[in-house]
This record gives sequence, C-alpha cells and structure tokens, in this order.
Amino acid sequence: MSLWVKICGNTRLEDAVAAAEAGADAVGFVFAASPRQVTVEAVERMRPELDARLGLDARLDSDARRGGVERIGVFLEADDEAIATAVERCGLTGVQLHGGAADEARSWQAAVRLRERFGGGLRVLGVAHYGPETAAMVERMAAAGVFDAVLVDTRVGGKVGGTGVVFDWTEAARTVFAEHGAAHGRLPLVAAGGLRPENVAEAVRELRPWGVDVASGVDLRPGVKDHERVREFVRQARMAAAEIANLA
Repeated sequence: MSLWVKICGNTRLEDAVAAAEAGADAVGFVFAASPRQVTVEAVERMRPELDARLGLDARLDSDARRGGVERIGVFLEADDEAIATAVERCGLTGVQLHGGAADEARSWQAAVRLRERFGGGLRVLGVAHYGPETAAMVERMAAAGVFDAVLVDTRVGGKVGGTGVVFDWTEAARTVFAEHGAAHGRLPLVAAGGLRPENVAEAVRELRPWGVDVASGVDLRPGVKDHERVREFVRQARMAAAEIANLA
C-alpha cells in the first residue's frame, strides 16, 4: 500500500527540512492556539527557503503538489478569509480544518468556500475525533464532496489535537476504517492521535489507513523536533505499508 506521511507541529525551518529529507509527504504548521503554534509571518519568512528545499511550486493548480513535499496549515475555528490569507502568504498546498467542540459545521462551510476560491489544487483535510459517532460523521463528510481526506484524531478534554493519546484501534478497524465502511474507497482516512515511532507500524497494520500524522510523538520538546525520531517514524510507517503491499 502507498502511505501518505505527515509530520505536523513544525515551528522551525530546519525541522520541516529534516522531515522532507526523511521522506515525509507533508509537513504541517499549526496556526491555532497550541504549544506548537506558529504565525503566518513566521512561516512567510521561511517560505523562500521552503520553496527551494522542499521542491514545491508556489502555484495552486493541478501540478502544484507534484514532485514536492506538501505544506499543510492547521486551523481551528478560523475565518475562511484568514485561512485564505495564510494559504497565499505562506504558500500552503493544503489546509486541515478543525471545527472545534462547539461547531463542527463551521469547518465544513469554510471547506466549501476555500474549494470555491482555490479549486482542486488545495488539499482540504477534515477532522473527526474518534468516538461512537465517528463513522457516521466520516460518511457525511464524504457525501459533502469538498474534503480530500479525513484525519481521525483523539479528543482529550478541550484539546483537539496533539494530545499524544491513541484511540481504540481494534474497534476503529471494525468501524471507521473498515473496508466495508460506507466511506471506504471514497474518502481517504488519516490516522492520528498518539502515534510515535514505537507504535506507528502497529497502527498501519491494524487500521490500513491512507495516511498517518504525527506531532508530539516526534518532539524533542513542544515546537522542536527530534530528527532521529522523525526519521524512525517515517521508516517504521513505510516498512509496515510495504509489508501490507507485499501481502496483497
């Protein structure tokens, strides 16, 4: 199986470059309140070097993601105009939209407007926090037709990401990630929440996701990546995906 790997929560140029060099498909920048939060201005300052070293085309058209490492901005309950500004100033190739605890529909509305503005060149990721209603939510998001993929994460208290806590993979494999699920084949699913180099291979084997996402699991401290753990995370994820492909 081909596996999309995202290293999220980057605050430094050297960490984003290290993730790219390790073989990640995407690097993430958190613009929402978080120990790993960055500003639009900070990523904008990184942009010339990111353009040069991550191999990205600044255009958001059908070829924009070809041959380079994606840049995904993570937003929580942000106005779509503010998100669009970040996309343009930072050269983002994708957005990850958290609706927040109060209004999940807000991210869906923002997704529609961003899709209208940027077209298919912008990857739009929705987020579903694991629980009894997740499978139904993923199906509704698939039916909406504006999301490219859904990231399945763990909610702990008021935190909507970066919790370092795993959800029930065994149950999720039977429901949300099941091959017979209503959204299977129509909307790729990205596993997140508590992943780290020590357990990502198990998650890939258990869930068979389209992609995996990690933030705290490869941190030296919040906002600073451990480059060896980044390399090991990518290696373990790719190894497990290759094993599954060989069994197919």
